[in-house]
Amino acid sequence: MNKNIKRVSVVCLCLLLSGCSMFQSALNDIKGNLVGNGYTIYTYDNYGSEVMETSGDKISITGNAVESTSYDENGSVVRGYELSSVITITVDGKEIESCGDTCIFEQKGLTPDVDFAQEDIDSNTHGQISDNTSVARFINKYKNMFGKGRIVVIKSQLGQPIAAYSGDKVYWKIPDNLPKMTKLMIDGKALYIHRANFQIIDKELLD
Repeated sequence: MNKNIKRVSVVCLCLLLSGCSMFQSALNDIKGNLVGNGYTIYTYDNYGSEVMETSGDKISITGNAVESTSYDENGSVVRGYELSSVITITVDGKEIESCGDTCIFEQKGLTPDVDFAQEDIDSNTHGQISDNTSVARFINKYKNMFGKGRIVVIKSQLGQPIAAYSGDKVYWKIPDNLPKMTKLMIDGKALYIHRANFQIIDKELLD
C-alpha cells in the first residue's frame, strides 16, 4: 500500500514539475475550495455591456443541485439530482447568488489582450499523419492536458465581443459541479466563463 502511495506521489510530482496544466487546474480547485483564490468577476448583460465588477481575495464558485423526477421503462418514479442554473459565489465570506448573467472570473495576475482583433482562418493540410482528423483528435486531447498555445475569444450571449485572452499553455475543461461553466488555465492562472459564447483557437491557426 505504501509503495502505491509513493508511486502516485512520484507521478503527481512529475506532472507538477513538467508543468502539466491539468494537474495545475486540480491544485487550483483544491486551493479554491479550501481557502479561496483571488479573482475579479466581470458581469455582463446579453449585449456584452458590463453591468458590475466584483473583486475579492478569497472567492469560490459553487453549483446548486435540485431534486429531479423521471420515470423508468416500467413507469416507476426515479428521483435524482441535477444542477440548477444558479451559482453561488462566495466573496470573502459573503455570498452572491447569480442566475442568467454572463460572468467572467479572472484570477488575479491574468489580464486580457486589449489589442486582439478577430481574423479569418485559412488553413491547409501538409500531408502529415497528424493532419488526419482521427489522429489529430487523440493528439490534441493529450496536448490539452499539458496546455498549448491558444487564444480565447469571449462574446456575449448575443455575439458581441467582450474580451480575448492568450497564453502559451492553455488548458480547458467543463467542470462537473458547475452549470453552464467552462474553466481554463492560462499560463497557470484560472479563467472561468459562465453563460457566454466563446472560441478557443490554436495560435498556429492564426499565424
